[in-house]
Order: sequence, then C-alpha cells, then structure tokens
Amino acid sequence: MQKIRKGDKVVMLAGKDKGRTGEVLQVLPKEDRAVVRGVNLVKRHQRQTQTQEAGIISKEASVHLSNVSIIDKDGKPTRVGFKVVDGKKVRVAKRSGEVIDG
Repeated sequence: MQKIRKGDKVVMLAGKDKGRTGEVLQVLPKEDRAVVRGVNLVKRHQRQTQTQEAGIISKEASVHLSNVSIIDKDGKPTRVGFKVVDGKKVRVAKRSGEVIDG
C-alpha cells in the first residue's frame, strides 16, 4: 500500500516549489515519483496534432516522493503510518492520529 495516492492534497517540502500545495494527479511507484498539479512546471515544445495546437506548453513534471508530504486537517504536513481498523489496513496521519480517507 502506498503512503501517497492519487487525489491526495500534498505540500512540497523541498525544491523550487517548497511550500506550495497541490493535488496528486499521478503516482509512479516504480520510480518513487508523483505528478502534482501546479508544481514543478516545465516548458515543452508540442507538435501539432488533430486535437492540440503546436507551440510551447507548460506541464507538470514528476517530483520525488521524499519531497512531498500529505496535508493534515490543520493544513500542516504530516507523515503517514498504517493501522488495522475493522480488519482493514488504513493510512493514519502521524500528526493527528486521524485516518486518512481515500
């Protein structure tokens, strides 16, 4: 089970976007990386297709999972642990002890 999943609200802990928050769009578990909305934007040259115009576009590049942390209920970063509740393994915020739904 992954500590960070698609749809989680996360905050950047390091890098040029330190302190910015966003939603996880994609997790790449084999590379230990995640793509976060609005964070680590890079410019890419786009060839024209039937649906998209040519030009230079901004898109999100992946960031390492060690540089992101889930946002707790008080808006601060928290680490993630696991607990068995009613026979199910669930993610738990270490800061508040609350179950992270998802």
